[in-house]
Amino acid sequence: MLGPFENEALTNFSIPENRQHMLQALDLVRSQLGQEYPLYIGGKPVMTEKKETSINPSQLDQVIGYVAQADQKLAEEAMQAAWAAFETWKRKSFEERARYLFKAAAIMRRRKHELSAWMTYEAGKTWAEADADTAEAIDFLEFYGREAIRLGEPHPLVRIVGEDNEQYYLPLGVGIIIPPWNFPLAILTGMTVSAVVAGNTVIVKPATPTNVIAAKFMEIMMEAGIPDGVINFLPGNPDVIGDFLVDHPKTRFISFTGSRAVGCRIYERAAKVQPGQIWLKRVVAEMGGKDAIVVDDNADFEDAARQIVGSAFNFSGQKCSAASRAIIHQDVYDEMLNRIVELTQKLKVGPGMDESSNVGPVIDEKAYNKVLSYIEIGKGEGKLLIGGGKAEGNGYYIQPTVFADVDPKARIAQEEIFGPVLAVIKAKDFEDAIRIANDTEYGLTGSVFSRNRDHLEYARREYHVGNLYFNRKSTGALVGVHPFGGFNMSGTDSKAGGRDLLLQFTQAKAVSEKL
Repeated sequence: MLGPFENEALTNFSIPENRQHMLQALDLVRSQLGQEYPLYIGGKPVMTEKKETSINPSQLDQVIGYVAQADQKLAEEAMQAAWAAFETWKRKSFEERARYLFKAAAIMRRRKHELSAWMTYEAGKTWAEADADTAEAIDFLEFYGREAIRLGEPHPLVRIVGEDNEQYYLPLGVGIIIPPWNFPLAILTGMTVSAVVAGNTVIVKPATPTNVIAAKFMEIMMEAGIPDGVINFLPGNPDVIGDFLVDHPKTRFISFTGSRAVGCRIYERAAKVQPGQIWLKRVVAEMGGKDAIVVDDNADFEDAARQIVGSAFNFSGQKCSAASRAIIHQDVYDEMLNRIVELTQKLKVGPGMDESSNVGPVIDEKAYNKVLSYIEIGKGEGKLLIGGGKAEGNGYYIQPTVFADVDPKARIAQEEIFGPVLAVIKAKDFEDAIRIANDTEYGLTGSVFSRNRDHLEYARREYHVGNLYFNRKSTGALVGVHPFGGFNMSGTDSKAGGRDLLLQFTQAKAVSEKL
């Protein structure tokens, strides 16, 4: 019997047995580096002449793998394969489709440390960050499977005399899944299986920096027995196949997580009805944030500083929920700055594979140059307290950087940097702090540290973000516990890991029979 959903436990690596298992997984992955990975179209592997080389951002001369790259001809083949599979997949019950997810979750659980090890190599994640990523992927499989079963149950309507009325949820069709590289297993898994378990078939175009991890996900879904063509695995250059897939008249929906610029482009292109298109495409988008942690004058300052540093610098700040702004009441501003700097000084920058690393590299050269350019901008917009440049090592390492006395309208206080850079802003009082926090085009996550109940309730009403946390960090949303998604330019607020997400990938059909 299927039990209630429970979040997958995180691994305690201070336990010798767990540490040994992770070291063994790292050795296993190291022995498999440099392999080639095909596309999968209609269940068949397709190896192409053109391949993308994936490298380790922690060790730039180390190749993770070579991944086949699709062109538009292969993208068209994937579209046809997905529609062919849809004809049978849509007729399966929600419960039957859910069983594939539960099987995949069991496989992931058995290979948990191996999958985490792949992420330390290809994404530069530290042990703890990689382990949390794998646990979240398992959570998505278990949670969405249960949600599908619930959605498939009868949904009675208001009864009237002489009629039998019911509502059903039908799948949409073929969708394009465009996941990010920063949660290369968790978000990829959640985006894909939420659409699939609702009865749709998909084309997955993984993020280029983490193609190999995506290939491992595809292997797991195939091992779980997913029918041919339900998930089509299509790595490729976005400039070659991205617009082609978004514009395609047979594309029914696009599920995207990534930057604001790309998300807006997809949203705009998807709105145009193409010749032969008989529906309005649906877009589910999560597009980043400029998240802030507000510290009141009566907060637990030690805990607030610890959570700010963790939220800002874990995974090198490469999270859409990362705290890139700390907005601090003027009466405790100097004390908080001292605490933040003291904790930041203790962080060790190093390879994700190294168990002692606290902060790994940024993902690639493009990100590296972008973050370093923002740090140079920050030197003219605030007072540099710590960091401010490259960190040592044969990788894309950047020092955790803190700027103080930043104007709320400064670029480093308004634009998403996606790196280990924290802008600290002084507020004259609590209401001013909330006003500053809201003064951005984004609205994803936010945190408030305060012991004042009136202030917490004020923030509950006035702090305009999709995920608001009191007296805890701004990162680390748990599936089922913290449905995740934001307002404004943070996206469509579709609430990943929430009870209503599957509705995004279905259409409701009401059936009435006169008795």
